[in-house]
Amino acid sequence: MMKKIINWLMLSCKKATELMEKKSIVGLSWKENMRLHLHTSMCDSCTAYQKQSLLIDKLLHHQISNQSSVIIPEVENNDLKDRILLNLPKE
Repeated sequence: MMKKIINWLMLSCKKATELMEKKSIVGLSWKENMRLHLHTSMCDSCTAYQKQSLLIDKLLHHQISNQSSVIIPEVENNDLKDRILLNLPKE
């Protein structure tokens, strides 16, 4: 019984990123929000992804609303990329 509860609570990184994108578009249910918060509280890679995704969304909204050129900083972080790829489930 406890194993079922833990499996329900614990998201994969793939599912967590799906919820992050869903949250930015249509919002999440209370359960989805709770599961995502639990996952990001333990997963540094997904927390970093979430921050980057929010920054990208903010920059895009700014670009669309102002219709002016925005300087977008280029971030090169191969270590983070490798950690994210290692945590994704093998398909």
